[in-house]
Amino acid sequence: MHDLGAVHEHATCCGNSVDALARAERLCAERDLQFTRLRRDVLEAVATETKPLGAYDIAERLSGQGRRVAAVSVYRALDFLTENGLVHRIASRNAFVSCGHQHGEGAGLVFLICRTCGSIDETTSPEVDDQLDRTLAKAGFKPSSRILEVEGECGACLGRESRS
Repeated sequence: MHDLGAVHEHATCCGNSVDALARAERLCAERDLQFTRLRRDVLEAVATETKPLGAYDIAERLSGQGRRVAAVSVYRALDFLTENGLVHRIASRNAFVSCGHQHGEGAGLVFLICRTCGSIDETTSPEVDDQLDRTLAKAGFKPSSRILEVEGECGACLGRESRS
């Protein structure tokens, strides 16, 4: 798990496509799940990018040379990958990023989304989780997911602004 003091570039914190594919193969073997060619191709397309990809972007990348991949098939593959913690959906972008590491069951994720360069850093924060747990308990609310998206400027872009 990451904490807010240890935010990394997406490609660093979430591994690379080789790591993501190896993790997916291991997870599918352990859970007796099918890791089909399309699921593999979709994961590889997402994992090779440092920015989030939408289903239509993925379908376009996978299509070519007589092979047409339908967006609906990509969405099915993304559903599988999301359910198994291999990719995350960034709701505000309707796009997906890969995740090369495992989170604890029900871990709250925090995505730091840079409006300037489009980078997305993934982290977890026990402090945010604790406060959210108290707020949810007080409201008597049971969440189906615990993902927080925060938009702003990343450190690299802020550094460029201050030098300008």
